[in-house]
Amino acid sequence: TEDPNAYVAHLLLAELGYDVSDPKDLELGPANAYIAMAQGDADFWINSWYPGHNSWLANELPDGSLVGDHVSAVGEMMMAGGLQGYLITKSFAEEYGITSLDDFNSNADAIAAYDAGDPDPGNGIADIYGCSESWTCDDIIQSQIAFSGWENIKQTIAGYDAMFAEAVTKADAGEPAIVYTWTPSAYITQLRPGDNVLWLEVNDVIDDSNPTGVEGGEGHDQRPGTASIGEDQCPGSEGGVCQLGWVAADIQVSANNDWLEANPAAAKLLDLFQMSVIDVSLMNVEMADGVAVLDLAQGWIDDNRAQVDEWLEAARAAA
Repeated sequence: TEDPNAYVAHLLLAELGYDVSDPKDLELGPANAYIAMAQGDADFWINSWYPGHNSWLANELPDGSLVGDHVSAVGEMMMAGGLQGYLITKSFAEEYGITSLDDFNSNADAIAAYDAGDPDPGNGIADIYGCSESWTCDDIIQSQIAFSGWENIKQTIAGYDAMFAEAVTKADAGEPAIVYTWTPSAYITQLRPGDNVLWLEVNDVIDDSNPTGVEGGEGHDQRPGTASIGEDQCPGSEGGVCQLGWVAADIQVSANNDWLEANPAAAKLLDLFQMSVIDVSLMNVEMADGVAVLDLAQGWIDDNRAQVDEWLEAARAAA
């Protein structure tokens, strides 16, 4: 992956003397990443989003053990850093008075207008842009639809960037679009809450009842599911609190337990490694403008050299 934080970790581990693979040479979604770590085929993964990814730790391996017996979360890279939720074309939401997905599901005129131009038009169902298959968020969205009883809404599961590009085109043209997205990312620079889109609320935040009965579905619990967003970006917001229906995810490193034990210096570094959401968001924007991710990662290290040196010193002392 070309996530800036992955490249910062890559460079820091290299400074410790480790031979680290290029993140983009081994792009794994969570379904494969957790199995690879559990079986010792991968040492660590920089892109865990908890609590959503807790469901992968509950998966059983061929020997009867669980993934979570072999894999652990490490450190606090970006705690509560992953804001996520649903965006809707601003003009469409305002025309039909929609502030939540529940409003949308129960508004026959809005559903019909949306359905006319969605990926599967004319079936009376609104096909919203969701997640790529096996990203976990796809399963969480399916659980949310079942939990909230949104019988007029269906998730489109496909390549995310292609779906997002369609949503941007529609939102910029004032056409109906609803899309799941997250930060930190450059996506929010294209669909801009308060400008061409708005955040939608979710009236009933999913709990651990696992309405779809999928393995690990109890981990799809998104309570409390709120974020500090004002009415200008989330019109259903009350007192500056928007009920997005998604918990702000803890973005953390996960790693193979045996590897952590055998590599105490790396384990200590990953335990101490932190980046701010603002820094990573700005780096994503610069990447979208064509700046090389490796240059951005090295620049971040240079700008935070004193802190980085403290981490490296502690890591070497742990060896």
